[in-house]
Amino acid sequence: MGEELSQETHHSTRKKGGLITMPFIIANEAFERVASYGLVPNMILYLMSDYNVGVAKGTNIIFLWTAATNFAPILGAFLADSYLGSFLTIGLGSLLSLLGMSLLWLTTMVPHLKPPPCNQSTETCKPPSTSQFAFLIVAFMFISLGAGGVKPCSLAFGAEQINNTKNPNNKRTLESFFGWYYASAMIAVLVAYTVIVYIQDHAGWRVGFGVPPILALLSIIMFFLASPLYVKTKVEKSIFTSFVQVIVVAYKNRKIVDGPSNQWHYHHKDKDSDAVPTKKLRFLNKACIIQDPKDITPDGVTSNPWRLCTVEQVEELKSLIRILPLWSSGLVMSINISNSTFPVIQAKTMDRHLGSSHFQIPAASFSFFAFIILPLWVLVYDRVIIPSASKITRKPVHLNVKLRIGMGFAFSTLAMAVSAIVEHVRRQKAIQQGFRDNAHAVINMSAMWLVPQYCLHGLAEALSIIGQNEFYYSELPKTISSIAASLFLLGLAVANLLASVILNMIEKLTRGSGKEGWIATNINQGHYDRYYWVLVVISFINLLYFLICCWAYGPCVNEKLKDECIQESNEHM
Repeated sequence: MGEELSQETHHSTRKKGGLITMPFIIANEAFERVASYGLVPNMILYLMSDYNVGVAKGTNIIFLWTAATNFAPILGAFLADSYLGSFLTIGLGSLLSLLGMSLLWLTTMVPHLKPPPCNQSTETCKPPSTSQFAFLIVAFMFISLGAGGVKPCSLAFGAEQINNTKNPNNKRTLESFFGWYYASAMIAVLVAYTVIVYIQDHAGWRVGFGVPPILALLSIIMFFLASPLYVKTKVEKSIFTSFVQVIVVAYKNRKIVDGPSNQWHYHHKDKDSDAVPTKKLRFLNKACIIQDPKDITPDGVTSNPWRLCTVEQVEELKSLIRILPLWSSGLVMSINISNSTFPVIQAKTMDRHLGSSHFQIPAASFSFFAFIILPLWVLVYDRVIIPSASKITRKPVHLNVKLRIGMGFAFSTLAMAVSAIVEHVRRQKAIQQGFRDNAHAVINMSAMWLVPQYCLHGLAEALSIIGQNEFYYSELPKTISSIAASLFLLGLAVANLLASVILNMIEKLTRGSGKEGWIATNINQGHYDRYYWVLVVISFINLLYFLICCWAYGPCVNEKLKDECIQESNEHM
């Protein structure tokens, strides 16, 4: 994974962890992604053909399944940080995924688990029984729970293996790991959307749904093979209970008059520590002020955690509260990413042939250009841009994490603007060619005009998503590392709901009596371009909001460490 990671393992004095564990962790995540993502694209077709479900009901089932999959990592993060630890949570999640995929595969093998085929002569279809439908939902539930165990913990667990503060290249090592981790994840998604979908289309559901359980089994084997090599952090407390304790105790002590930090004695996890809590969110500091020495046992532990908390507990909650504004600024970009349906509809009305060949790109496959940009960017950034810049400046070069996130937001805004312009041109051509009332007609315009917006979205994700996860992991204490890894997934889930709200609002506001709104079923009669422009405006406002959040947040942990190192170097000169 690069020279920096090799240096980390060379300099590390730890007996466990290091570069040797990376293939096992990344393989576990990659196989799980290929298996789970490979089930999604064709699921609506399976529900309609084998379960006799209509489009609306099938879409609602998939929407709820996707929402559950995005929210499940919060439960997984809670279990990992509070009870099980990352290792056991990943293992349990992998087993649950295997169970869910196996149950789903059984629906293709056992005829009694789904309704009989439709009667073609009478054109009647029997809906699934309650037990048949329940079996299907249970399979979906286990797959979602499994993803909830793997997704929030895999990244944090991998970072734990290589994070070594004694390594002078630790910051660069983590950056490289985050980049390659997400590059491999995107490649896994590409395989899922191409190879797995192809198998389902050409070999049938029995074979197509049988491949994911095999991949899930391989992910479990790969993960547990390296069990003796892993660094396994012990869970000492329930972090969510700790958060509640800090809030309750701070409220109980609200009448304490605030004063200089040296006026009070603070309770620490390490009784030899004399550190004082930070000045930001100072009202929470009242939770760790020692008012009665009897509240502390001879061992230095609080006798009642609902009367006195530690400085470390207070700082954990503070760190989470402080990043929430920056986290919320990432929701708009996730909304832009979630609008993947419209480009598919656009592509269906455009010429998708490659040159003069007979090969036609599937409308849903243009997302390939967004997926491929991420690993390409990581490769160019990690192997060309950073080494070249470091060579020219003759000192290590590192793009600030907040700068990369902001650049991602800017590219996302630009992608929506390009989408609006392309759709405006496409609609005008459709009307000029006499296809205003024919949404299925293919106009004389190449679908390759959609490629730039996909590439911009891919670049935005490469910069922002990697940057956001690196920011959460670096800024939050390692005791809540799984929560850090699940924050982006939580944002994606919230963004999906917000995107639905925005879409419904625009449709209602623009639909008049007897006229179609902007989001019309007939794309040529609607104004999807205007919908895109609304998202451009929202994205631009969000970019300004992000800048304000960055200013209010102040320097990151890595920036502070860099400034301290420079100051120490100047003192020694």
